[in-house]
Amino acid sequence: MHLFLTLLTAAVALAQDAAPGRTSPQEFYKQGHSLHGSAFDEGPRQKPWVMEGIGKTHFAITASNPEVQKWFDQGNTLLHSFWYYEAERSFRWAIKLDKECAMCYWGLARSAGDRERSAAFMKEAVKRKDKVSERERLYIEAGEQNYKDPEPGEDREARRQESRRLMERIVLKYPGDIEARSLVGLENMFNNRVGTEAILRQVLEKDPNHPGAHHYRIHNWDGKEGDFALDSCRIYGRLAPQIGHAQHMPGHVYSGIGMWHEGAISMDAATRVEKRYMKERMIFPFNNWNYAHNRNYLAYIQEQLGMAEAALQGARDIVAAPLDPKYNKADQPYGSRWQGMIMLLRAMVKFERWKEILDGKSIPWGEATRDKAYKAHVETLAHLGQGNLEKAAKSFQAHSGLKGDVEKAKDRTLEDTYKAHALEAEGLYLLAKGEALRGLAKLAEAAAQEEKLRREQNDPPFSLRPLYNVLGRAYLREKSPALAAAAFEKTLETVRNDGFALAGLVEAHMALGQRDKAEDAYARLLFVWSDADKGLPWLERAQAFGLTVKPKDTSPGAQRNYRMTALEHLGPNVWEPYEAPALDAVDSKGQKVTLADFKGKNVILIFYLGEECVHCLEQLAQAGKKKADFLRLNTEILAISSATPEANTASLKMGEVPVRLLSDKNFENARRFLSYDDFEEKELHSTILIDRNGRVHWARSGGDPFTDWDFLTKEIRRMSAPSGTGGGN
Repeated sequence: MHLFLTLLTAAVALAQDAAPGRTSPQEFYKQGHSLHGSAFDEGPRQKPWVMEGIGKTHFAITASNPEVQKWFDQGNTLLHSFWYYEAERSFRWAIKLDKECAMCYWGLARSAGDRERSAAFMKEAVKRKDKVSERERLYIEAGEQNYKDPEPGEDREARRQESRRLMERIVLKYPGDIEARSLVGLENMFNNRVGTEAILRQVLEKDPNHPGAHHYRIHNWDGKEGDFALDSCRIYGRLAPQIGHAQHMPGHVYSGIGMWHEGAISMDAATRVEKRYMKERMIFPFNNWNYAHNRNYLAYIQEQLGMAEAALQGARDIVAAPLDPKYNKADQPYGSRWQGMIMLLRAMVKFERWKEILDGKSIPWGEATRDKAYKAHVETLAHLGQGNLEKAAKSFQAHSGLKGDVEKAKDRTLEDTYKAHALEAEGLYLLAKGEALRGLAKLAEAAAQEEKLRREQNDPPFSLRPLYNVLGRAYLREKSPALAAAAFEKTLETVRNDGFALAGLVEAHMALGQRDKAEDAYARLLFVWSDADKGLPWLERAQAFGLTVKPKDTSPGAQRNYRMTALEHLGPNVWEPYEAPALDAVDSKGQKVTLADFKGKNVILIFYLGEECVHCLEQLAQAGKKKADFLRLNTEILAISSATPEANTASLKMGEVPVRLLSDKNFENARRFLSYDDFEEKELHSTILIDRNGRVHWARSGGDPFTDWDFLTKEIRRMSAPSGTGGGN
């Protein structure tokens, strides 16, 4: 390989001589970067398709090509459902059709999801604002206030207020523009709930099927007052059945008001829609934050329905899904990996799976501070649950020793949760030692803090269970049923129709001789846990009293039964790596190469840009150094570019090339493997991991080649392990 490295060194030197200062746009273009700047290096790179089942909106704009309006409307409709990635795809295509479309850049700025990219896109809109109508100019000027680069010491809130003022001016000056009204409603959510409701109702008077107005109403009333948005919850998912978030958001409201069956239906539907989208568009869970969030919420609701096994299986599947060194790190609190972990821990603790927590196999702990803190805490609970005070004390000591590391992490959520966990463990430890008064006092303090966190998060909580339930159980053991009942009722204030609290109330009221109240709690429990797993001890204790009641739903709206509701038509139940597209290339000898040639082996497929790309040569050289390691892992490396077989032969004659070179002269393979930019009509860097079953397990595409080979070796070992499937739900 020494001649190849010599060539690489020479190429680097030539590149440095040619560009001693900065790389020119043309050279970036050759190396896979966007000709239009770094803002275009992120985001989708393939053209859009006409999307059905997303709802309909119309936002008239100025454009030189009449087709632009269609794609702008699609992007705008997707923005109303917060589907930013796909909205960006539509706006990019619109700009390809009309590069001077000012409002398309405005749409890109709203889609970007990154302040720097949004600012860059908005600058392009501002450059062109004199070419559009006054109405469009006001939209651009309002957007400029939100996204332009801040001046030193500038008051950002003042700019936001100015943006709102400009949007309100559009509403007043153009009363027929319901898009402006819907965006004013979006901007004012939570600041003025009644005012937001009023303006969104005005939108719905003109267009009863406006997806944005229904969506924003759901957000506006998300929480304990979700009853006000039940009508929009029923409508929104039907308007946009192919958008996961449109299925997801009604579930927020349903869970907030204790409609757990409807909540499960919404979240299950959302995960299925997302899984179908990922499969059809070759996207991974770590690229789709909504999916992991949906699945986390579904698991939480399944826990509330007493469906422990379903919740745990969902958690295991998310944990088993492919990792990524950029998008799915162990220490990312909202990455899919940690969401899977919190799902696993929450279900295990809530259903007291102490043996599994301690078996050393069920939980794939990482090395991040977050992992260490949760590990020490749940192991303390597990040892206490098994009555081993000595081991519990050691685990609690380990948890206490992490205080400094938690504070250094500068993660407020982790720090607050850590404090609540410490109080919980100390209280339970004191109770186990027989120090009832001190233990109950600590546990009451922990419960109050945990409840505060739960109210603030308004999402599947990072705390593992409502601690007022734990306190209620402690009161029952201490023969204080009145205090127990009060604790369980406290849980129900925050977590309406919580099955664990209802089961506790049955016991507390029976101990107090309040049979009518016990029957009421039991009837509610039977409805909530109508599909619960067999053998739940909380349910069995309530059943043991022999109360004869019918299930009763006290929710503010009618509910379907989760298990009895068919959802298969929306998408698959399980996420799996997608089937690899066809590889149809030729090698330097002109021999046809397909994936069938490597049946039973893993394949790393590298799309590179040819010998003129210095980064590509560096990538291939580094891959070559790892070739022996990959061969030991039953993995072949293939490098494919638009170079002809003859050019690849010439490269081989100059020296030993560390990987097998393939030719994709017309970019046909690049297009199939999403390694081609349809907007700028050029190839991209891509590194793709295909498992021995011919499924794409992991991929990365973009302006820079991927070079973290240590990550890929770890991921190959992980996906090939007998205990894992390489996939996940």
